[in-house]
Amino acid sequence: MLQALEGVATQCVAKQDPAATGHAWSVFLAPGQILKAAGKLFEAEYSLEDICALDVEEGFLVQYHFNRWTLNERVVLRILVGKDNPVVPSITSVFDGAEWHERETRDFHGVEFEGNPNLVPLLMPVEDKDLFPLRKDDKVRKSVKDLLSLGEVVSCSAEVEALFAEAEAGEASDA
Repeated sequence: MLQALEGVATQCVAKQDPAATGHAWSVFLAPGQILKAAGKLFEAEYSLEDICALDVEEGFLVQYHFNRWTLNERVVLRILVGKDNPVVPSITSVFDGAEWHERETRDFHGVEFEGNPNLVPLLMPVEDKDLFPLRKDDKVRKSVKDLLSLGEVVSCSAEVEALFAEAEAGEASDA
C-alpha cells in the first residue's frame, strides 16, 4: 500500500491491526490530496468500498474505505475538515460509484463534495436537503482521539499527532 500512495503528500500513515480495526492501513490526508490518492489506489487495483463521515469535536472526519481484494489489504483514507466549511474534492472522476457515497454523506452530515456531477439528495427528501440528521450536539460529540486508535505510526505530522496526544494514555476503538 505504501508504494501505491507514492507521491501523495500524507499527513499520517499508520499500520493498523486488522483484527481490531478492520483495516491494514490508516492514512490521514489534506483535502487537496484525496483525488490524487484515489487515482493511485485505482491504478493499484483497489476498489472503493464506501465513504462516510464522523461528526467529531474537531470537525468532520471524512473516511474512504478501499480494499484490494486479491490481497485483502483494507485501507482507510481520512480527511479532517472544519465545521465552518466542510468541503472536499469529489473522487467521482476516478471511482464512478463514489457519487452515491458522496451524496449519502452530504445528506446525513452536510459535507460538500466539490465536483460531484449529481450532488442532489439521495436519501433525504428534497425539501429537507439542509437538515443533516447525523450531525451531533456539542454535548455528545466526541474527539478523534476518543474514537480512533492511531496504530503503529510509519510517519506523522505534528498536527495529526496532536489529535491523539492524550489517546495513548487510554484505550480507544477504531470507528
